Amino acid sequence: MQNAEMLDFDRNHIWHPYTSMTDPLPVYPVVSANGVRLQLADGRELIDGMSSWWCAIHGYNHRVLNDAATEQLKSMSHVMFGGITHPQAVKLAKKLVEITPLPLDKVFFCDSGSVAVEVAIKMAIQYCYAEGKTDKTKLLTIRHGYHGDTFGAMSVCDPVSGMHHIFSGILAKQFFAEAPKSRNDSEWNDSELRSFREIIEASHNEIAAVILEPIVQGAGGMRFYAPEFLRQVRALCDQHDLLLICDEIATGFGRTGRLFASEHAGISPDIICLGKAITGGYLSFAAVLATTRIGEGICREKSSVFMHGPTFMANPLACALANASIDLLLESDWQKNSARIEACLNQELAPCRANPKVADVRVMGSIGVVELKKEIDMAAMQQQFVDRGVWVRPFGKLVYVMPPYIINDDDLIYLARQIVDVVM
Repeated sequence: MQNAEMLDFDRNHIWHPYTSMTDPLPVYPVVSANGVRLQLADGRELIDGMSSWWCAIHGYNHRVLNDAATEQLKSMSHVMFGGITHPQAVKLAKKLVEITPLPLDKVFFCDSGSVAVEVAIKMAIQYCYAEGKTDKTKLLTIRHGYHGDTFGAMSVCDPVSGMHHIFSGILAKQFFAEAPKSRNDSEWNDSELRSFREIIEASHNEIAAVILEPIVQGAGGMRFYAPEFLRQVRALCDQHDLLLICDEIATGFGRTGRLFASEHAGISPDIICLGKAITGGYLSFAAVLATTRIGEGICREKSSVFMHGPTFMANPLACALANASIDLLLESDWQKNSARIEACLNQELAPCRANPKVADVRVMGSIGVVELKKEIDMAAMQQQFVDRGVWVRPFGKLVYVMPPYIINDDDLIYLARQIVDVVM
């Protein structure tokens, strides 16, 4: 199929994320990807600034991950998990229990980040039901959050500024507190907890769990907030006997400079959702970890089981890739690498702060964000980035990057400087 023919079919028949079928955004055909570079069909190469939406942390076409997939294919690519187990699943579960905060020690494998959030919500509600607290069916979260596009996940995304307002009439009604504004503990003002505290104190008998993206809110606005807020939330959950779910789908596996973002606050959730980078960007896969208290509580009655079981649960190929990706990360000097990327982004994006069109510039770990005062013309700005040889996917008022951890300084500096130039 010729390039023009392919693009014509794509435009007329294929739905892309968050894109109109009648007036779709332009797409750029990628024919290969290696390291931090995407090669387009016309021969141009783009430095990838997005890690394919957070997940390709080791870059593309990595020899170690390729070998892991090839080796696993020799034995089996998939086998059902009902009544069967396999070495890669056991190895991965053991690894996740070892690296996540204590006392998370029960592992549930699923298909994607959104499904992980669904699983976590169901766990919380079923746990409360098993405890005889049948009125506890709601969730509490903060505004500007994003947790996925399935129905349970949509219900805990921001109902005003989020992407799912047209479904508000059929989504479960949850509680939303004001999000904190302080970015670090030195700025923290306890008044920022007032809305959250008031809702918990008034409605804790209805709330099964609190769900948050720890420290960094992703697609809801790329906002960073003070670790003290998370510490206070943990304390309030303990005080009122509520479960705390940390959605680390985007922030997990080193993206914020800590292995998991909740570590910035020194707290442990009752349930954690992991996804995106778990397989290094090779396959859609996710995991939910819970405490023994929750696992045993749900199954307190002899006939009680957790009511969820995806067809591709613990897919051996995905588990093999997750094992290889996590090993690759932990065996690298990822903390030093994260600090290097953070320092470079801070320095190179700094000129944007003087731009009158820019509202804010913020960096944490290997995340860099330039927030503009007005909405972006996404198609036009993306074209400018492609013409300059970089892949950056802006949205709303945000131009942001989260490059693969393997990016070198020259490529990172070039990437950041193109953002400065395009925004200017």
